[in-house]
Amino acid sequence: MNDTTINTTVDFTQPFNFAQHLFELNRARGSKTAYIDDHGSLSYAQLEEQARRLAQGLAAAGIHREERVLLVMHDMREWAISFLGAMYAGVVPVAINTLLTVDDYAYMLEHSRAQAILTNGALVPVVQQALNQAQHEVNHIWVAHPEDAPQGLPPAFEPMQPWLDRQQPLAHAARTKGDDPGFWLYSSGSTGKPKGAVHTHANPYWTAQLYGKPVLGLTENDVCFSAAKLYFAYGLGNALTFPLSVGASVVLMAERPTPEATFARWTRHRPTVFFGAPTGFAGMLAHPALPARDQVSLRMCSSAGEALPAEIAQRFKAHFGADIVDGIGSTEMLHIFISNRPEDIRYGSTGKPVPGYEVELRGEDGKPVGDGEIGDLYIKGPSTALMYWCNRDKTRDTFQGAWLKSGDKYVRDADGYYTYAGRSDDMLKVSGIYVSPFEVESTLQLHPAVLEAAVIGVTDAQGLVKTKSYVVCKPGHSTTEDELKAFVKSRLAAYKYPRFIEFVDELPKTATGKIQRFRLRELESKPS
Repeated sequence: MNDTTINTTVDFTQPFNFAQHLFELNRARGSKTAYIDDHGSLSYAQLEEQARRLAQGLAAAGIHREERVLLVMHDMREWAISFLGAMYAGVVPVAINTLLTVDDYAYMLEHSRAQAILTNGALVPVVQQALNQAQHEVNHIWVAHPEDAPQGLPPAFEPMQPWLDRQQPLAHAARTKGDDPGFWLYSSGSTGKPKGAVHTHANPYWTAQLYGKPVLGLTENDVCFSAAKLYFAYGLGNALTFPLSVGASVVLMAERPTPEATFARWTRHRPTVFFGAPTGFAGMLAHPALPARDQVSLRMCSSAGEALPAEIAQRFKAHFGADIVDGIGSTEMLHIFISNRPEDIRYGSTGKPVPGYEVELRGEDGKPVGDGEIGDLYIKGPSTALMYWCNRDKTRDTFQGAWLKSGDKYVRDADGYYTYAGRSDDMLKVSGIYVSPFEVESTLQLHPAVLEAAVIGVTDAQGLVKTKSYVVCKPGHSTTEDELKAFVKSRLAAYKYPRFIEFVDELPKTATGKIQRFRLRELESKPS
């Protein structure tokens, strides 16, 4: 457990509006660049003005405090304007993953009962399809960069910038409190329907105070660039909450974070801090166009989403001279609550609890487990979401009093470092002993021919659970099942090696890049 007294410079018994808070922090640096995107740049003064114009526009359209607006937009300046403008008005932006299906968008429209949609031209077709399918009427749809709409704008869609230009900046922020609903984030939906996590105005303040400033050490001299998009909890902290809380500049990228696209921003805009995920770091290190150290300005990188294999971090550090600070967070906690530190990195572990958060590992009996034992991870901290919207059963299961049940399994060593041991629903018991799929996967990924691996449990003819691995080889490489089995046996306890190995071209993943092991389990359950 980590029990740390939390200090605050904000009196949350008084009105607190997170957008207003950020604007006030940066008024002295109004001419400084806040955002750089594919279309140009935006200063801090322009960000505030445009966001306050949007706030006025929402009010003029009859959208009331605490009503929701759907924010389905690629990473661009207008995303930050829309998000902060809505919060300034006391309206609740619902940030949506731009890689989802029409069915997902239709569900989220109905579930959130959004009163308006803020989108961009390239996404107009899928938004229109979702509107046609959803049993919920939306009267206002504003579109950034309408010139990118493949077939132009349908009649109900209005270009965003002319609409903003007609508004006067809203004079005063809504008198929200710290515990008032500020925004929603939907879970990645790796199982079942996505769940709408309701976050408060105070929650992003806490993530900046507890993680962005003291752990990452971000300053106004940094240029931040996140491969994780703004609609993710991780990306929201990386590309809005943290940099805007210290007056840093942010590089935004609308396209997918392929190695080529990422390298182009590294060398063109020279970010000092990059936020990525293990799969992305592995892909970049394997890419032939990997830049040389002197072509970039990286001083530090951050990783989350999945546990970072030590081998990837070590290779990255050897090439660029920059550490990757690995941590774990969640949509429900808004950002990272266990992390390595730039001055205290133990590759292969997730690090130690972030001061301000308490962590417990509990066994099947609900009692804390000892060092070296695998337990379910529970977290207590000030950035916890209020609930899942209209989902009482899931809310009660996840938000347990002051504690949040993460669904992850971890083990803590005698020095207080935490190491990921898989998801609660992915852990395998083989011969009565827990086997972590991640441990086997990360070992397989040490093989020079392996790019990715996913491990699940399959039932053999005797009804016993055995491990099976799906393996994706690197381009131009190959290996055999026997070779990989021997490779794992030489590095792990014998009972942990995968009894079955199947080579595939790709692994099923969520839109956030997390491996969907349940999809692989579904394949195994189908009759052959």
